Amino acid sequence: MLLRELVAHAVEKFESAQIHGARVDAELLAGHVLQLNRGEVQAAMISGVELDESQSKLFTELAARRFAREPLQHLTGIAYFRQLELNVGKGVFIPRPETEIVTQVAIDALNSSELENPIAVDLGTGSGAIALSLHVEVPKAKVHAIEKSEDAFDFTKRNFEKYAGAELVLGDLADSFNALNGSVSVVISNPPYIPNSMVPIDPEVHLHEPSLALYGGEDGLDVIRVLSTVAKRLLLEGGMLVIEHADTQSVMVCELLLAEGWRDVRAYQDLTGKDRAVSAIH
Repeated sequence: MLLRELVAHAVEKFESAQIHGARVDAELLAGHVLQLNRGEVQAAMISGVELDESQSKLFTELAARRFAREPLQHLTGIAYFRQLELNVGKGVFIPRPETEIVTQVAIDALNSSELENPIAVDLGTGSGAIALSLHVEVPKAKVHAIEKSEDAFDFTKRNFEKYAGAELVLGDLADSFNALNGSVSVVISNPPYIPNSMVPIDPEVHLHEPSLALYGGEDGLDVIRVLSTVAKRLLLEGGMLVIEHADTQSVMVCELLLAEGWRDVRAYQDLTGKDRAVSAIH
């Protein structure tokens, strides 16, 4: 069957399911099946490339799963984040573009450090997106990360093996890295911050993302309170804490940190102009 016909049918189905970026998803699925990038898929459609029976079957099966709102990244097994290509799947949180902006705050802090090898810690690393970005983009930094979910850890471990050099451990962030107490330059986290009662609208999120990575208690700040305590233990004097949060939580997070004695508390917006992160100095 002609590739362009399969893709066109998938786009129509995805649009009927109100999937944002229907054409992008259809072309990326085709690229996954054919091992082509999106530009190559578009060229193949123009030139009238046909798929064989097995390729057509695989594309149709994947398109049906995407139509049912399974995340694209679960179908391809890949998520892109800054300079990274990460292994993802059921059980691990898919990194979001807005987190790239949060990560930049930590990268800037590490790059400006006068220490020869500043230490960074990512608490609740998930796929490893933040920690591995710090590791790859700030070679002088020594990066440590912890993940609690055993389901996520299988993917996390593979990503850390791919971008070798950062330390990964399985465990609870509340009890993490005692050997580093008082020596860390940057602590960063994208914690679960959705209030328990606020179930996300998108089926891709509430049906397929791990609850452990989403929900942060009654007000969404339970883990952020723990992060404040842990970061104070880990950071050296003048070290920075960076926390991602929901776009409605900036004031609450700032007030929480100020009440706990943090200084130079700053808020950051993402590229859409929404509040997205807070930093503070120990």
